[in-house]
Amino acid sequence: MADIGRVIRAPQARPWLTLVALLRAVIVLAALLIWQALSASGLFYRDVVPSLSQIAAALVKLLSAGGFYWNLWVTIDEIAFALVIGGLAGVLVGLIIGGNKFIAKAFEPYLYYLGPTPKIIFFPVMIMWFGVDAGPKIAMGAVSCFFPIALNVAAGMLQIDQVLIKVGESFRANAWQMALKIYLPAMRHPVINGLRLGLGVALIGTLLAETKLSNRGIGYLVISAYNAFDMPQLYAILIMLFVLAIGANVLVTYFGGLDEIKQK
Repeated sequence: MADIGRVIRAPQARPWLTLVALLRAVIVLAALLIWQALSASGLFYRDVVPSLSQIAAALVKLLSAGGFYWNLWVTIDEIAFALVIGGLAGVLVGLIIGGNKFIAKAFEPYLYYLGPTPKIIFFPVMIMWFGVDAGPKIAMGAVSCFFPIALNVAAGMLQIDQVLIKVGESFRANAWQMALKIYLPAMRHPVINGLRLGLGVALIGTLLAETKLSNRGIGYLVISAYNAFDMPQLYAILIMLFVLAIGANVLVTYFGGLDEIKQK
């Protein structure tokens, strides 16, 4: 029995020592080596593929410049507003469509048809409606994230155990109480997945709008570096965008799993 107890209480292997983590590290290292080899090969036009040292120097220069953080905050602010507006609208529409079969048959096809539509085609209209300041960028991000969130919430509604719905109805819960106490807690995972997808497309939509019409924000820095053909600076900005996207994704996943952690 003692041996069994030792086996049960044996510490689990550390995640960074697993084969999956090792494979990920090898992939990253291989990508860096290939990049450096392409940079030294001379196959590309001047500085199209700068060396890793040039990118690292540009990254240090970017992070030491105060203007970068101001532009970063502008973009984060626009993405946050877009995600709140598009996310709340998506959750509301998803609840309505998923909770009513008649409305689902009437309106769900429009979500599927309009969802894959490139949202950039609406940008000129957004400029006319909201001007040339932050409004059209926020609108672009909100429209982009609305569809994946609405579709995930509507699909999540169909997966809710009918027993939970009948329990809420037996307590005569109104629509607001059903949404907060029954629907949203029961479909936490579809909502979180929708938010992760929505965050990604909101980031893309907002940055795309900034590259088209803006004098501030990360998208503006990207297009400025491109116009100046400052490729190390451009890649440094892209690296920071990757870090921003990964960090935001981790936060969404973490807060979405807080309930499970508390239960354990």
